[in-house]
Amino acid sequence: MTGFGARLTAAVGARGALCVGIDPHPGLLDAWGLPLGVDGLERFAMTCVEALAGEVAVLKPQSAFFEAHGSRGVAVLERVIAESRAAGALVLVDAKRGDIGSTMAAYAQAYLADGSPLAGDAVTLSPYLGFGSLEPALVTAEATGRGVFVLALTSNPEGAQVQRAEQGGRSVAQAVVDAAAARNAGAEPLGPVGLVVGATLAETGVDLTGLNGAILAPGVGAQGAGPADLSRLFGGAGVVLPTSSRDVLRHGPDTAALREAALRLRDELVA
Repeated sequence: MTGFGARLTAAVGARGALCVGIDPHPGLLDAWGLPLGVDGLERFAMTCVEALAGEVAVLKPQSAFFEAHGSRGVAVLERVIAESRAAGALVLVDAKRGDIGSTMAAYAQAYLADGSPLAGDAVTLSPYLGFGSLEPALVTAEATGRGVFVLALTSNPEGAQVQRAEQGGRSVAQAVVDAAAARNAGAEPLGPVGLVVGATLAETGVDLTGLNGAILAPGVGAQGAGPADLSRLFGGAGVVLPTSSRDVLRHGPDTAALREAALRLRDELVA
């Protein structure tokens, strides 16, 4: 399999730099006039796939909203992953997993191993048990041509307590950035380790220029971030993947309206 960095670069070149979240939040299901059970979840998710998977570079299903419905919900997630990839979109499973030892290895098998029905093209990970705890996932991603997006600087106010704390003269977030950059060193065109950095931050306070990987930038659209914020925060940082969920999903359940909203946002971000 071609490496994740190369596949992401090709997808962005062909479809533009946009990641759309598939977040079957109960409030959105209700707004779409759908029941709050698994049937509503499935109709919501598969409408998103029908509308977006053939047009958008990356789709990001939020695992928690599927897991909340038990095994039937996870089965819907598996279908979202399979059908989105079949339509040409890359799938980033937003699971934010982070653990140690054999448990981390099991998460790696679930989300990054060939043959797993939960394996998309990449998964989000939390490094706050130490970046080294992610090693099983990093090794598996490299072996299977998949990617990971590691939480570095999130937009929630509680995150700063950990992420901006300093150790040895640098912030924890900068240590995460540096570890990701070391992992990506020498990869062409991009390494497999991306970072999650919120687009709504006032400033990052970290040096992202040597990452040699992609930056997932949630918060575009309904949360307030726009093109100027992306340029201000990430100028010179390489491949940035703006991410929006509600600003696109509020246009459902009409598939044409969903598709048009995504394409309009994508074009606005590069205008």
